[in-house]
Amino acid sequence: MTKIKLLGKRQSTEDKIFSVVLGILCILLLFSILYPLYFIIIASFSDSNAVAAGKVILLPKNINFFGYEQILKDERIWTGYRNTIFYSIVGSVVSVVVTLLAAYALAQKEFVGRRIVTVFFTITMFFGGGLIPTYLLYQDLHLIDNPFVFIIPGAMNVYNMIIARTFFSSSISKSLYEAAELDGCSQFKFFMQIAVPLSKAIIAVIFLYCFVGKWNDYMTGLLYINDENLQPLQMVLRDILILNDSTPGGTAGVGGGYAQAFKDQVKYGVIIVSTLPLLVIYPFLQKYFEKGVMIGSLKG
Repeated sequence: MTKIKLLGKRQSTEDKIFSVVLGILCILLLFSILYPLYFIIIASFSDSNAVAAGKVILLPKNINFFGYEQILKDERIWTGYRNTIFYSIVGSVVSVVVTLLAAYALAQKEFVGRRIVTVFFTITMFFGGGLIPTYLLYQDLHLIDNPFVFIIPGAMNVYNMIIARTFFSSSISKSLYEAAELDGCSQFKFFMQIAVPLSKAIIAVIFLYCFVGKWNDYMTGLLYINDENLQPLQMVLRDILILNDSTPGGTAGVGGGYAQAFKDQVKYGVIIVSTLPLLVIYPFLQKYFEKGVMIGSLKG
């Protein structure tokens, strides 16, 4: 009886060294990303003097929540949260719908002139009209001090459209549409009932990209929003930081600046308040995000 002995492939010395070096680099990279975030969290409720003295490294010192108290008692925070959540969710949904419709159309080989249309879309990624012409255009469209200035101008994202088009071209086979067409399925019905359900991964990725971009949108509020009731969270946090720095040694409170000893605590607290929703939403979309970013990659 012949015995077949399966031998595992042995790693050479060079491969072992490469694996060790790669592992060390990955650990250092992970540490360089996670530790600053961890430090900001513990510094946001540690004594500012201890933070400035370098005593806060792994554990918080003299825990207090003065910074969060001063931030959260500002009523504008809740208005900014409400506005930003509305701008981010509605803007992301509109952007996903517009992007998917354009991407699906441009992915169809029967679409005459799709290359020319794609070129026109791509040109807008590199050339813009400039700040002043854009402001005048928004003014003529009555978008100044209008919530839709966060939604309409950024509805089409060319980068996301290219990703979605690549997905439709590589993942939705022509034979699938031909089979559906034999059963009397139209293009729109195929898109809504077959293509979209098969595109959950790319939809999640595009939604996450749009949501993060709109949540962190600072320039739109700075340039086109003057009404305090319409300002996004980023503008409110900017005002708090400016007020925090403008009155050295002032008394705590929204109207008179913050105590000098707690300035850094307020700054770290502002970072946590502004990024917390993104940290909460990401785990729910992570499984789709991993699939979406690998679109078009080579699989071994």
